[in-house]
Amino acid sequence: MKPKHRNKRLRVFALSAVMVIAGTSLLLKALGDNKQLFVNPSVLVQTGYAQGENPVRVGGLVVSGSLHKPGGLVTKFTVIDFEDADATIPALHVVYEGVLPDLFGEGQGVVLTGKLGAGNVFNASNVLAKHDENYMPKLPQS
Repeated sequence: MKPKHRNKRLRVFALSAVMVIAGTSLLLKALGDNKQLFVNPSVLVQTGYAQGENPVRVGGLVVSGSLHKPGGLVTKFTVIDFEDADATIPALHVVYEGVLPDLFGEGQGVVLTGKLGAGNVFNASNVLAKHDENYMPKLPQS
């Protein structure tokens, strides 16, 4: 004869496992298209990279001397990995159409959201500028 508490523990364990699986699947379904991959610019530059249909989030440093504004709100610049400051890996060329954040500049950190286009040019739909812990916002002028 089997002890009764053994079957009870097995039922509690099985019920807990089913609840965890159901909760995880509900969470992933709720995220839906809001899932974004974070990759380094050097990964995007590699020839074997294949992007899915979701946008990709890229973080890196804007290369000094690469900022170019051909006209209107279009801005072209180049981004390298945070760890590759001496640029031994090929850089990622970026095109962005829109208003750039105040903290954006050459040599500064940025986080870009967008898709890789033809010719390994990254078409950014969103640009976020990163700052260090010593950031002080500009005071309003009167």
